Amino acid sequence: MKAHTPGAVIAAVMLVITGLLTALVTVLVTAPPASSASLTEVTGFGTNPTNLRMHLYVPDRVAARPAIVVAVHYCTGSGPAFHSGTEFASLADRYGFIVIYPSATRSGSCFDVSSPQALRHDGGSDPVGIVSMVRYVQQRHNADPGQVYVTGASSGAMMTNVLLGAYPDVFKAGAAFMGVPFACFATTDGSSWNSACANGTLVRTPQQWGDLVRGAYPGYSGARPRMQLWHGTEDATLRYPNFQEEIKQWTNVHGLSQTPAFTDRPQSNWTRTRYGGTGVNVAVEAISVQGVGHSLPTGGMALAALQFFGLTDGPSTPPTPTPTPTVPPPSSGPCRVTYTMNSWNNGFTTAVTVTNTGTAAITNWSLAFTLPGGQAVTSAWNATVSSSGGQVTARNLAYNATIAAGASAGFGFQATHTGNTGKPASFTLNGAACTTG
Repeated sequence: MKAHTPGAVIAAVMLVITGLLTALVTVLVTAPPASSASLTEVTGFGTNPTNLRMHLYVPDRVAARPAIVVAVHYCTGSGPAFHSGTEFASLADRYGFIVIYPSATRSGSCFDVSSPQALRHDGGSDPVGIVSMVRYVQQRHNADPGQVYVTGASSGAMMTNVLLGAYPDVFKAGAAFMGVPFACFATTDGSSWNSACANGTLVRTPQQWGDLVRGAYPGYSGARPRMQLWHGTEDATLRYPNFQEEIKQWTNVHGLSQTPAFTDRPQSNWTRTRYGGTGVNVAVEAISVQGVGHSLPTGGMALAALQFFGLTDGPSTPPTPTPTPTVPPPSSGPCRVTYTMNSWNNGFTTAVTVTNTGTAAITNWSLAFTLPGGQAVTSAWNATVSSSGGQVTARNLAYNATIAAGASAGFGFQATHTGNTGKPASFTLNGAACTTG
């Protein structure tokens, strides 16, 4: 057998090591990178008269000039809750845009959509802080100022209307989930709640609604943002008539007829109307969601909003989600309760609709139920809610004290949980058992 010199052995060993290193480098280069994107809080982002908090989600891979989506939470919510409870962050991973999540800091965690300052361009209050967040991201992340969008639910939907009305020079388009028209919630007495608007009884002509938007930024003559509107037919918090008032407002702002140019049903319980055109890039699009109450964007709604913005490369029709359970017909009992939850890591919000299925009006109602173990109510709206050891009682307010036969009353609350996100097993209204549906 031929003997090997030490030099030959060393050369052979080095050849093997070089081969292993080459293979390792190939694996490292071709393997997909681990996702490291996370929600981060940003401070010192600019003028912020109401001390809003700012959370930012920047995907691992963003476009060279990324778009910005401002996602605005509901009352009692927060930016982190809206981040974990909606699909906008996962869609940002897919399409490469940046998401800003503002957080309201006042009592009740609602945004200011009612004060004279909020309803005027550069007038002050929450809108100024949100616009500062946008400009911060444009400067720090090379974001495209021509692709700034806003979306939100409930209070966030109202803020979407406000931002598009007062800052048409900043926002390209918006998608408002269960909101009210710009300036519908306006007050002058320092309060932040407008019952006439919330109950859908504030009705104006298209011209009057449009003038409110145009008056927010006197002298502005540039393009107006496109608007996508969503509303559930069973919304008992910001009632369904507000949907038509929003359509009246934004079609007038764009100089369009209120007669739809296009109508279809992308999903079985969605009715979509488009104004001023038939394609996805129309100025105003409205989606009525049958049988749905005051809830967050779910079931393909977030994707449909992004398609309206023009931020996706997929089809204009969203994928079909898990079918929404149909609401059963009225029972022969005195009441029916619909209980809709939206949960996240350690909390949830619930929309409760109480329907009078009897033949006589119910006055001064009181709904009692027991929360599953580990759940505790922290705040509520549209009812006075008290709780003790999981036993909860919700009582009417002055404006919703009577439920006519066949009519409904709604309220909501926010709560914490320790892992159990189940629903109450039963409900009683003024001592009588209710059906659920």
